[in-house]
Amino acid sequence: MTDSALPAPRPSTFRALLRIYPFVQGAVPRLALGGVAALFAAVVALSIPLALGWMVDGPLASGDTAQILPTAAVVLGLGVAEAFFVFLRRALVLGPGTHVDGKMRNAIYVHLQKLPVSFHDKWQSGQLLSRAMGDVSTVRRWLSFGIVMLAVNGITIVIGFTMLFVFNPVLGAIFTLFSLPLFFFSARFQRRLEKLSRRAQDQQGDLATIVEESVHGIRILKAFGRESHALEGLTEQASAVRTTELLKGRTMAGMWFWLLFIPDSAFAVTLVLGIALASTGSVTVGTLFAFFATATILRGPIQSIGFLLSLTIDARNALDRFFDVLDTPISILDADNALDLAAGKGSLVFDNVHFRYEDASAATPDILRGITLEILPGETMALVGLTGSGKTTLTALTTRLFDVTSGRILIDGTDIRDVTAGSLRTRVAMAFEDATLFSLPVRENVLLGRADLVGGEPDASGAMPGVTHSGPGAEAVLNQALDVAQAGFARDLPRGLDTTIGEEGLSLSGGQRQRLALARAIAVAPSILVLDDPLSALDVTTEAMVEEALRRVLATTTALIVAHRPSTVALADRVALLHEGRIEDVGTHTELMKRSETYRYVMSSLDEEARETTNTGSIKTVELEREYRALTRDEEAAL
Repeated sequence: MTDSALPAPRPSTFRALLRIYPFVQGAVPRLALGGVAALFAAVVALSIPLALGWMVDGPLASGDTAQILPTAAVVLGLGVAEAFFVFLRRALVLGPGTHVDGKMRNAIYVHLQKLPVSFHDKWQSGQLLSRAMGDVSTVRRWLSFGIVMLAVNGITIVIGFTMLFVFNPVLGAIFTLFSLPLFFFSARFQRRLEKLSRRAQDQQGDLATIVEESVHGIRILKAFGRESHALEGLTEQASAVRTTELLKGRTMAGMWFWLLFIPDSAFAVTLVLGIALASTGSVTVGTLFAFFATATILRGPIQSIGFLLSLTIDARNALDRFFDVLDTPISILDADNALDLAAGKGSLVFDNVHFRYEDASAATPDILRGITLEILPGETMALVGLTGSGKTTLTALTTRLFDVTSGRILIDGTDIRDVTAGSLRTRVAMAFEDATLFSLPVRENVLLGRADLVGGEPDASGAMPGVTHSGPGAEAVLNQALDVAQAGFARDLPRGLDTTIGEEGLSLSGGQRQRLALARAIAVAPSILVLDDPLSALDVTTEAMVEEALRRVLATTTALIVAHRPSTVALADRVALLHEGRIEDVGTHTELMKRSETYRYVMSSLDEEARETTNTGSIKTVELEREYRALTRDEEAAL
């Protein structure tokens, strides 16, 4: 292995934690003031033993009771001051922590929106959710508490041990000597905790994925009676998390043993020696009292090392996981000199287009192998081919959900990589076979792509929560889109078009979801409409009505339609046959039936699928089958 192939060394914990600085830049003053307040609280706490020592050697030793109440008042005042500074520290650091939390969540959300579809195809949703929620919360807790207390407790320990030496060098040296092993055990446990913490966080992400998939697929699990199987998978992953967390717990228990045993041992030894020194008069009782009062105060900071160290390691691993996503480059970007795609007639040209996935091996052939296809303005082109021929991949390239590996795609003569993605996606609208809707009212789902009809202004992150679409223009577009897609059922929902659809539209039937998704694409009023078999879940009557309405829309719109049924082919002016990643032939249905054996085979396969679904009573009826047969009878007879 060459040096260049060696993995990069993992940065130190300090350098890894420094990566949060861009998010905390504006919060540094308040965090610093919070640290100062915490330091004052520690200094005040360390002052209390001095007052107690003076009281023991002074008023109590001399019997001057008149000085006891003033000294007690001083101790009370110091206690109140310590409480005030603790309150001030919390008030100063909690606010910035929540703001940093929000900035980090927005940053990862915006980055996820910009990352290409290929990234989301490879990453589990639970892992992404775990990073955006759990890991960010861990960093916030460390920022609001861990970093401040780690710094303050470190300073407190230094000041406290210095005071012990001032009280009595011998006792201070013994107490320090007994405490030194803590640094050894802390370093030892840090290495073990770091590995266990990262493993636990990754496993929790996997567990979140299983829960998300089980909830999302609850209908499938119930339909096949596989709830117990899903539970077994969840239990297995939960057991893995439990095992790792138990290892973390045992490691922390070992650390806590030494964190408690060593200071207590030092306390016991110095107590015996201190009493002996006091009996000989080498040290006063008040000084001895102040020494052990200070040592008692130091127990808290010393014992907090374990918790703060664990929290710091968790935060470091959480930041590593957070930046695993944030460091992923955005491969589909606007060019430096990209301009908005100007309005045009809507011609669509594929010029020697090749495509392969980035992580495909060198031996894997391209999915698309030199696609050359021209769709004229206002023309409807049907794209047919057997399963796996690359139809869906080809349609996804039109809006740069993926970028071509080589070749180019032109709209009105302009390479789509030379224009902004935003303007491209307002000129080209897509409707997918797998219709996805959002937990929003029907109105917002349908008008999702019409930014010009959105009421209100976007926030700093570009998000528009709770947007409303209003005005006569919006209503006209909405109603027209619903009518074309035969989605008038939405008006009969409990709250009409303001009815909030359940998560991913699962409260609706498959056909209803497809009709709303088709209405969403039509509402954009695009120059080019790309439809990936958007009518597959419709019954025959509704399909015929949608097709009739679509003919009016397609009369003035350039369209590329992936066809999986003969009835969809009937909508097209021309048909492109995609076979094994190549356009094998282009022509009208009649022309291809006459000259292409592959096309006849594909069409017979589509017809067979249609008749099979007819037998189940789900999509096509005998009447539509007869209509298609009549459409092709002359061509088949000629062959």
